[in-house]
Amino acid sequence: LVVLAVGRVFAAQTRASGRVPQVSVVLGPAAGGAAYGPALTDVVVMGPSGRVFVTGPDVVRRVTGEDIDMERLGGPDTHGRISGVAHIVSPTDDEALYTARRLALLLGAQHGPSVEEEPVDPGTLVPSDPRHSYDVRPVVRAVLDPGSYVELHREWATSAVTMLGRLGGRTVGVVANDPQAKAGCLDAETGDKTGRFVTWCDTMGLPLLFLVDVPGYLPGVSQEDEGVLRRGAKLLHAYAGARVPRLTVITRKAYGGAFIAMGSKGLGADKVFAWPGAQVDVMGATAAVEVLNRRELAAEKDPSARAALVLRLAAEHEATTGGLTRAIECGAVDEVIEPADTRSALLAALAELPNRRGKRPNGPQ
Repeated sequence: LVVLAVGRVFAAQTRASGRVPQVSVVLGPAAGGAAYGPALTDVVVMGPSGRVFVTGPDVVRRVTGEDIDMERLGGPDTHGRISGVAHIVSPTDDEALYTARRLALLLGAQHGPSVEEEPVDPGTLVPSDPRHSYDVRPVVRAVLDPGSYVELHREWATSAVTMLGRLGGRTVGVVANDPQAKAGCLDAETGDKTGRFVTWCDTMGLPLLFLVDVPGYLPGVSQEDEGVLRRGAKLLHAYAGARVPRLTVITRKAYGGAFIAMGSKGLGADKVFAWPGAQVDVMGATAAVEVLNRRELAAEKDPSARAALVLRLAAEHEATTGGLTRAIECGAVDEVIEPADTRSALLAALAELPNRRGKRPNGPQ
């Protein structure tokens, strides 16, 4: 009878999915069937004593021989940093409940713009040197309405940031590369994180904003072993199939297949903006010439002369491929805007686009 009742609860949650927001606040143990209740909801907020697992430590010990406690098995650190089950981890129960209220407001009725504070030029928050890292969160906050943002999955798949916030009073979902983690590269985990987020925003009718500063996909044997293609395809599938308004801003660089995934025009973006000096290409010019001109470079034995040759070839490559100029000519970028005008450009673009909402997902993402 219990199994039947729990199954009916899950069925009700599934029917409500994509129609009404569902937020779980986990303040204590949730084991077995009860663990899937939070997992089926849109956002999971865990307090410090929250514990979520399919089977408890005693069963694990008897079946597998692993000696583990409840906190390591299903505590906030495990689900916030490793598994990605928890979207938000709060240091106190009160803060967990407060966060849930903020989410309810964001996902509830949309309203007009909040009172404007003195605008921050997001361009001042991004180093001009593409090799220098920075925290992308202040950049996102400079674009959104003041005080309106909540970050999801902060400690999981950290090279991509996912946020909810308001833009001109309207709630949007934000995906941004974070150069301070893995240089902002996409990887297998970010495919899971961003793909699910985009699908959910689409079903809830939340417009998507992508802030792009991506050097590519993270290379390596471990990434292939972890299914970067299979998991990365989740973002491609989710974005290409989304019906909500989709806006993109390239802040510094957008290279190769990672740019395609990060809200490209070819994948369906309604409007793609770029800041002056943004680099749009298959890969960085230096990396490109080291591949294309490797024999010529190998023949130059003097390190100083080789470095000078790389610089010259890189400049020629940029002039040939066209970079941002070529991206505008071929339609990959719609408009170049000053960083200080980013918020106003996004507000104008969002106002021009019709309200659209995607279909309900077929199952858990």
